[in-house]
Amino acid sequence: MSGYELLARDLAACGRDGFTGELRVSGSPGGTFHLHGGLVVAVESPGAPGPEALLLRSGRVGGEEWAGLVRESGGARWPADGLIAHGFAGAAQLRVVCAMALQDAAFAVVAGSVDGCERGPATGPPPGPVAIGEPPTRLLQQASRKLRALLALPNAVRPEGERPVPASLSHAVGRLSPLRCELLTHADGRRTARDLAFRTGRGVYTVTVEVARMLGEGLLECAGAPAPIPVRLPPDGHGVRPREPAPPPPVPVPPAGPPPQPATLPRRRPGASGITEALAPERNPPGWKDFFRLRNPTAK
Repeated sequence: MSGYELLARDLAACGRDGFTGELRVSGSPGGTFHLHGGLVVAVESPGAPGPEALLLRSGRVGGEEWAGLVRESGGARWPADGLIAHGFAGAAQLRVVCAMALQDAAFAVVAGSVDGCERGPATGPPPGPVAIGEPPTRLLQQASRKLRALLALPNAVRPEGERPVPASLSHAVGRLSPLRCELLTHADGRRTARDLAFRTGRGVYTVTVEVARMLGEGLLECAGAPAPIPVRLPPDGHGVRPREPAPPPPVPVPPAGPPPQPATLPRRRPGASGITEALAPERNPPGWKDFFRLRNPTAK
């Protein structure tokens, strides 16, 4: 049985049983499905930004303000009442954020690998639960459709796979959407689509699809292995010293008079192209007097 089939079977069983608690999914990235009465009210996964990250990155509330709301609510992971009371967001906006985070985390779990599932009691209230839960089977089908749509793109990428960089063409492109500008700013060859989603505060599915489209349009390209970081030696000279270059070979002095003409073409000698001389210039080159003496042996 595949990981997806295992997850589908256990989620369907939770729905039939009217289960209330947590279904913990092990794998990469894995996650936790929070259920109430057989319906999924929240999904957490390290592969997708949660409602807190989406709200903080939107700029509606700052980090210090968020910490104050958490203290005011007695340590609640999702201080919805305080957010509404202080005017940081409306009730409808919070419902949208929670629904987006739930569906995005479910997609992240399905797009990764599933090793196993385990039921357990709720360890605490989930962050950002939706008021009306999602049927488990329908939620899983929606996540699967998103994954199939992503993989059908010409330049499909995985949320935790490729690490793009801006292409040279991107600097010549005119007006771009705010999301594309952010992706070009933060894509550095070390961040995956998942990393870019956390960085920009966007859904991992939305960012992964946009990265695939930008790869197809030549705005992004997949980088190779990152360049090695140069090691700087301590200023006092301790430690391993770099190998000193070997001295250049002595330059032969041509004999006086015109050289004899060879009967056949000479064989090419290593270094005859001048590369050796260009990389390591000779020491104490001959002066002008020596130059005229080589051209005219009788000159004094």
